[in-house]
Amino acid sequence: MSTIELRQVEKKFGDLHAVKALDLTIQDGEFIVLLGPSGCGKTTTLRMISGLETVSGGTIWLNGRNVTWLHPSERDIAFVFQFYALYPHLTAWRNIAFPLQAQGESRETVDKRVNEVAKLLRIEHLLNAHPGQLSGGDQQRVALARALVRRPAAFLMDEPLGALDADFRESMRSEIKRLHVLQHATTVYVTHDQIEAMAMGDRIVVMSEATIQQIGTPAGVYYDPSNLFVARFIGSPGMNLIAGKYADGVIQMAGLDNRYAVPQDWQNTLKKALGGTSEIIVGFRPEAAQINDHGNLVGKVYASEMQGSSAVLHLTINENEIIHIRTDRLIPYPIDTLVHFDINPKMVRFFNPKTEAAIQPEVTQ
Repeated sequence: MSTIELRQVEKKFGDLHAVKALDLTIQDGEFIVLLGPSGCGKTTTLRMISGLETVSGGTIWLNGRNVTWLHPSERDIAFVFQFYALYPHLTAWRNIAFPLQAQGESRETVDKRVNEVAKLLRIEHLLNAHPGQLSGGDQQRVALARALVRRPAAFLMDEPLGALDADFRESMRSEIKRLHVLQHATTVYVTHDQIEAMAMGDRIVVMSEATIQQIGTPAGVYYDPSNLFVARFIGSPGMNLIAGKYADGVIQMAGLDNRYAVPQDWQNTLKKALGGTSEIIVGFRPEAAQINDHGNLVGKVYASEMQGSSAVLHLTINENEIIHIRTDRLIPYPIDTLVHFDINPKMVRFFNPKTEAAIQPEVTQ
């Protein structure tokens, strides 16, 4: 397989910057997910890697070779689309075999490779069927088999599960991840679904407004977001973000007289990072809050949602702000109940409201 490098790659459509100067290295055998809302530039980035879209600036390298201006057929990359793109008049076997036949491979080679990938994807019994006779999940398996059959240097997948029902998506996530592990294939996967991204990616590239906001492991972007966008976008619900004023080791947060005592190891960091201002944003995930009758923080129950093994409480902390706490589904919390809670000090994060960037803890020697 191959390493993919994007060096200052950008794309403009007239005056619109679809992708701003972007640097990204995808390691050999890595599964990278490009994640972000619609219009953030993730699909355009994928199409530039494939050659389906020309770059407006920068260069693209595949395994040390500059492929920026090469035709897609010369890049040795397989593309899996959201809507399968199967030939309806051909059987599954012929759809899978098509790339090899187009390369002039022998009938013996074609038969061997088609049978190998069909067995890998467990679709041997579907090879004589036409696409119209197959379910959405089976059509996507055939599309994956067609990409796998010629053993490309890298796989590019553009929301390949987006057209499937929820139950099919879950099984296909497992299928694609299993294939990746077995094939050790360099894979770039585009999605707007963070569940897919967290479940499948070795690393996640979070994009917004044509730029990369953060690159990191699923755990990294979840627990240590680089800025307010990532904090809000990642997670369901997203990170709780509460504005406050910092002074003398305490953050006074708006509403219900909430005062948060900053952990000792953060105090010098905040003092240096904030300079002469006291404005700060406190961030924590719903599961970081611990309900405690003697907790220093308090909110009023606005609503409650049962989410299988847990429940999510929506608490108002002032007239305009609602936060979310994950709690035991078996304990009832009626509307308008006052709930006291603490925040796990190891899971709290702080943000500068002016720059919207996360404040990084000092590294101790």
